[in-house]
Amino acid sequence: MLLSAVLLFFATLLVTSPARAIEEGTIAVIYPDIGEPYRQIFEKIIEGIQSEVGAKIGRYPVRTDTSISEVKASLLNQHVKVVIALGRQGMQMATALNNGIGVVAGGVLTVRENETLTQRIISLAPDPAMLFARMKKLMPTTQRIFVVYDPGLNGWLIKLAQEAAHAQGLELVAYEAHDLHSALRFYQQIFAAADNRSDAIWLPQDAVTVEENSILPLVLQTSWDQGLAVFSSNVGHVRRGVLFSLYPDNVTLGKSLADLAQHILLTGDMGKHAMIPLRDVQSAVNLRTAQHLGIKPDLVESFDLTLPEQ
Repeated sequence: MLLSAVLLFFATLLVTSPARAIEEGTIAVIYPDIGEPYRQIFEKIIEGIQSEVGAKIGRYPVRTDTSISEVKASLLNQHVKVVIALGRQGMQMATALNNGIGVVAGGVLTVRENETLTQRIISLAPDPAMLFARMKKLMPTTQRIFVVYDPGLNGWLIKLAQEAAHAQGLELVAYEAHDLHSALRFYQQIFAAADNRSDAIWLPQDAVTVEENSILPLVLQTSWDQGLAVFSSNVGHVRRGVLFSLYPDNVTLGKSLADLAQHILLTGDMGKHAMIPLRDVQSAVNLRTAQHLGIKPDLVESFDLTLPEQ
């Protein structure tokens, strides 16, 4: 009889998810109330959050006329302990609450440095370590990676990229550019020095250093002519001819945000306040570019999205 009771106890532990211990309504999501296609993206993230938490979560769509005081009052009335803020609107609303509620954020590319002091933020910028590993898998001879970046936007990401490159035996050559003119000059230097047998170019998400009307076409055409691999943090660039990119798996991203929120709720520990690169990703590859670079067909089979679409 005692043995049966013990076995039943451990069986219950195995089948009961820790998420079920979360009290209903103690986690809420603040997110932008906007149209498609962005609405669907946020809905998928929320789907992931809900599935991970298990208990019902509060939902607070934010519009330009949404009252901060009304949201704050509702959160307090519902006994919300942790808020998951999505998008810049959601994050700004959560930051303005300033009432002791824990905050984690996602669905943003980057933020000003002072905004990271009060919350943990999962960026939409793919982890450089994952990008570099994928590049080396496609082209094992890769030894050096070039990148042009705006330090005000992506300085935090380049620090992680330097560490990732060192860990993978790569050299990262990073150029700081504050405007279109300097970015263009650096790309010209890169193409003059690059060796297509061992070098590659990484395009971060940056409206200045990867400006899409002048710099991107130049990079794509010159790299094609020189047979030089270019990969990007922006999945839209794959359709235009970049070799590959990583992009958010929105449901899984939601689960990661939920894990951070639950950790705060269960331990009271906000952890290190900082930007976290995106690790919940899917992958896209341009088959035409891969063929042009001589990449073996079997190496692109593992990608989630292939372009041009077959």
